[in-house]
Amino acid sequence: MPEKRNGQFIIKDSIQKYKNPWIEVTEDQVIRPDGKPGIFGIVRMVDGVAVLPLDDDGFVYLTKEFHYAIGMEDVETVSGAIDENEKPIDSARRELKEELGMEAEEWIDLGLANPFTTVVKSSQQMFLAKKLSFGKDDQEATENIKLVKVKLEEVVEMVMNSEITHGASCVLILKANKYLKDK
Repeated sequence: MPEKRNGQFIIKDSIQKYKNPWIEVTEDQVIRPDGKPGIFGIVRMVDGVAVLPLDDDGFVYLTKEFHYAIGMEDVETVSGAIDENEKPIDSARRELKEELGMEAEEWIDLGLANPFTTVVKSSQQMFLAKKLSFGKDDQEATENIKLVKVKLEEVVEMVMNSEITHGASCVLILKANKYLKDK
């Protein structure tokens, strides 16, 4: 039986400590690259999407809501989980419609972000959405999302001043700003 490896680490055992529909926590017993035993705790989360809608006048539309884990309201881009067997672009379209009641004709894929690579495995596919149309949102029962409309230049400053701290949102806003300036 071949050794189970993760890069230079040999995995001796992997024990599931917790699981729900969105996250799984495991503890891996490993042999480190230096030959000594060690452990790693890994949080695996459902992969997700982040969407930055931009209108023709240079305004972006963000969400503001209370997030249980940090115990406060936070401003961020539209975001959510990729459902099983769903393509990231389809998740992005669904989340934009659910959270802000918007649809977009133009979608620009701005790549991936990984939130905390030493402990958390959960990538976020990032999209810039343009040519917007506005309708009614369909928020989930756990959501109480308020819409925040801000000029793109101002939202970049919000990132730089730590008024926006959600990792994927920060990366997406800065990448979208660069993409649009380079265009």
